[in-house]
Amino acid sequence: MTEQASQNIHAQPRIRSVVVNVGVGKTRDQAETMLAVQRDLRAVTGQQPHERRARRAVAGFNVRQGNLVAYRVTLRGQRMNDFVTRFVRATLPRVRDFRGLAASSLDGQGNLNVGLSEQLAFPEIQPEKTDVVFGLQVTFVTTAQTNEEALAMFKEHGFPFRED
Repeated sequence: MTEQASQNIHAQPRIRSVVVNVGVGKTRDQAETMLAVQRDLRAVTGQQPHERRARRAVAGFNVRQGNLVAYRVTLRGQRMNDFVTRFVRATLPRVRDFRGLAASSLDGQGNLNVGLSEQLAFPEIQPEKTDVVFGLQVTFVTTAQTNEEALAMFKEHGFPFRED
């Protein structure tokens, strides 16, 4: 999979899971917006999103303990593989002004974080039927130990990285 010589084929890095997060922010009190976010996230990932609630109050953000702050979906197995394929082949080419992923998106431990400013880049979302536009964060969790291993693995999967 990578150019790195390894004693064991199972030691090659692989994608362990994909986590999709959507922060709801100030719109958390609008029920129809929350339903739209859940519906679109379900359409994109194929799974019901899990509610993330605030663990403690943050006065500067008007967040109280127990308030809904985000939705999260963790994909593994076949759903994860299907999502990765659709993300690379269909979603990234539809992102407005996309010039490739930055190698600095790797976190030092082999995981890749990609932020999208709107969910409309996914082909499952029909823009004419969507009244709420929101951004989302996609994290690709890998078994790679270094950024170099992860970068080689992601390039093998077809992720388009910028040549900086």
